[in-house]
Formats: sequence, structure tokens, C-alpha cells
Amino acid sequence: MNITMLYSKLHRAAVTDANLNYVGSITIDRELMDAAKLRVGQKVDIVNINNGERFSTYVIEGERGKRDICLNGAAARKAEIGDKIIIIAYASMDFEEAEQFKPYVVLLDDKNDIEEIRDYV
Repeated sequence: MNITMLYSKLHRAAVTDANLNYVGSITIDRELMDAAKLRVGQKVDIVNINNGERFSTYVIEGERGKRDICLNGAAARKAEIGDKIIIIAYASMDFEEAEQFKPYVVLLDDKNDIEEIRDYV
């Protein structure tokens, strides 16, 4: 039997753009993706700290170093530029693996620079 566990998250990312006329997803700076061990096309949940919205989408790679966090398509209606969000990824694990696994938690500042990377919640 497997259970779904927190895999990684980008905590308090600032939305830098919202593009309603795109096919959908969230664009994330490649450096931030690497820090949180996220992959292109991976399903993520988005939690908007400012308005309480919660939704799922998938990751698109953004340009490394630009610190972009852009909500695309319908997701663009769920946040405004400047809103703080949490980007959460999960993984399915068996109980033994879940006991040993430590999630990747990336804390961001107001400019989406990495403040700290934790391998625990």
C-alpha cells in the first residue's frame, strides 16, 4: 500500500505575472525548480496565502535566474501579481519509504530569492 506524502514545496513565492491567454500551468524559474526538485509537467497544488484559493496545475520551466512565478490560463484568475503562494508537490510512497523521506522545503523572500532550503517540514 502507498500513501501520498509531501515531496517538496516553494514557500511564500511571490506571483510575478498572470497570463490569462496562455494554455495553462505555472511557470517557475528553473533555479527554483531545481531547489525544490520539481520537474516539467509535474502536478502541483497552489495555495494562495492572500485570498485562500487552492488549485492544481502543472509546472512549466521558466528562465533560470529571473525569479518568475507566472500563473497561466485559468489559473491566472486565482491570484494577482504580488500575491504570496505556496507551490506544493506530493509523491506516492510505501510506508517504509515515507518513514525515511524528508521533503524539500524552499523558503523564499519577497523577490523570490532563496532564503533557506530545508530537507524537513
